Amino acid sequence: MRGRKAETISLTQFSAGDCFADARNDKTTMRIGIGYDIHRLAKGLKLILGGVEIPHTHGLDGHSDADVVVHAIMDALLGAVALGDIGQHFPNTDPKYKGASSIELLKHVCQIVSGSKFQISNLDCMVIAEAPKLAPHIEKMRGNIACACGIKVDQVSVKATTNEGVGFIGRGEGIAAQAVALLEQDCHPREGGDPVNAI
Repeated sequence: MRGRKAETISLTQFSAGDCFADARNDKTTMRIGIGYDIHRLAKGLKLILGGVEIPHTHGLDGHSDADVVVHAIMDALLGAVALGDIGQHFPNTDPKYKGASSIELLKHVCQIVSGSKFQISNLDCMVIAEAPKLAPHIEKMRGNIACACGIKVDQVSVKATTNEGVGFIGRGEGIAAQAVALLEQDCHPREGGDPVNAI
C-alpha cells in the first residue's frame, strides 16, 4: 500500500512433534483419542482386565491375554498421536504376541506416545460386563495402568457397568471396554532411543 512502510513477518514452522504454545492464548497443544475393544468369553481361560486376574468361570479369548481394558486404552493412546492401532503394532498373526501381557504392550505404547513428544494428561475407561462384579478390582486395575504408563493413579479412571441383559454382552457371551485418552505436548520429553522400534 502507498504511504506505508512494508512490514516483514517472520514465520516459524513447526513439525508435528515440536513443542509450542499459542502465542495469543498460551494454550498447550492437546490431543484426544478414543479406543474400543470386545472379546468373546470362553471356558478354561483366565479373565484378565486392567492387568488383574479376576476369578470367573470364563475368560476372554484372544491372541494375547485379551485384556479389553488395556486394549481400549492402547488404541485411545495411539489414536491421539495418529499412529495407527494395536492391530498394526501387535498383529495377531505374529506368534511373538501369542499370550502376551497387555500391560507390557501398554508400556511400549506409552514409549511411542513419549517419542511423539506427548504426555498423558488423563485416561478414562468404561468396562461393560454382565459378570463378574468388577468393583472390588477397580483400584488394582487403576494402579496397574498408572504404573505401566508412568503416571499417577488419579490420572486413571476405570468404571464398570452392565448391559442390562441386552445383546451379546448382556447374555454373558463377551466383555467390552471403551476408553478416552487426553494428551498434552511434552516440553521436556524423556531421553532415550527410538521408542517406536524399542520392542
